[in-house]
Amino acid sequence: MQFQQLHYFVAVAETRHFTRAAEEVHVSQPSLSQQIRALEKELGAELFSRARGNITLTDAGEALLPLARRILADADTARIEVQELAQLRRGRIRLGATPSVCTGLLPDVLRAFHDRHPGIQLLIEEGGSHDLVRELARGALDLALVVLPLPSPSPALTTLELLREDLVVVSAPGARSLGREVRIADLQGERLVMFRHGYDLRELTVSACRAEGFEPEFAVEGGEMDAVLGFVRAGLGVAVVPRMVAERSGPDLRMTPLAKPSLHRTIALAHRSDVAPPRAARELQRMLLER
Repeated sequence: MQFQQLHYFVAVAETRHFTRAAEEVHVSQPSLSQQIRALEKELGAELFSRARGNITLTDAGEALLPLARRILADADTARIEVQELAQLRRGRIRLGATPSVCTGLLPDVLRAFHDRHPGIQLLIEEGGSHDLVRELARGALDLALVVLPLPSPSPALTTLELLREDLVVVSAPGARSLGREVRIADLQGERLVMFRHGYDLRELTVSACRAEGFEPEFAVEGGEMDAVLGFVRAGLGVAVVPRMVAERSGPDLRMTPLAKPSLHRTIALAHRSDVAPPRAARELQRMLLER
């Protein structure tokens, strides 16, 4: 059974005339009649009674007509929905990102994407790179913004470097001045506000301190980005954060650059190598790479 045959059948059923039906569907009358006969043969029943040129539906035709209309309507709906997805009028993107990237990089890009494609639903999941890689692997995300190097490199993932961002030290305006710039070694004895375990910035900061020969001292630990910035504003200690985040945090935080060789992190776009992201996700990826 073919969609074309059902289309012809519905046209004849509605016009009760083979010639007029053929005109409506833009085929020759012999071709339409041949397709109707082929459909009747496949179904094993006549669909029309053709007594003395009067075309009426048989019992089999009456039973098939509402089903045929439903099938054709569903096929038309599917065609429209696929076209809308292909033209980025509808769809969704499941995007993972570390909390600091959500705070610093994503807002402007997502606003520009939404302005261009308001019908695309944006689903954002925040997490550390390790968690995001796991979600990508199980197919729960289309794209993720992660920090390189990945904690568990996987050949099943494709990564595209997006940007390299300097890290800076933030402190409360009323806290002791750290000078025009600060070395990692100068953080010895400073009380740090530290991110939770599994957070990329925590691992990077702790590793840098250990490379200078000391263990960092924590005033408070375990927070996400917003909590860490709030604790710093309250004067609990200082924190090492991305420059982009610090610049967006307002005048109630003081930003001090790190002296060379400064710390930085590399942000990359990641997706599964074995499954192409949906077109909407590829469009967002293009906008991120061109930002």
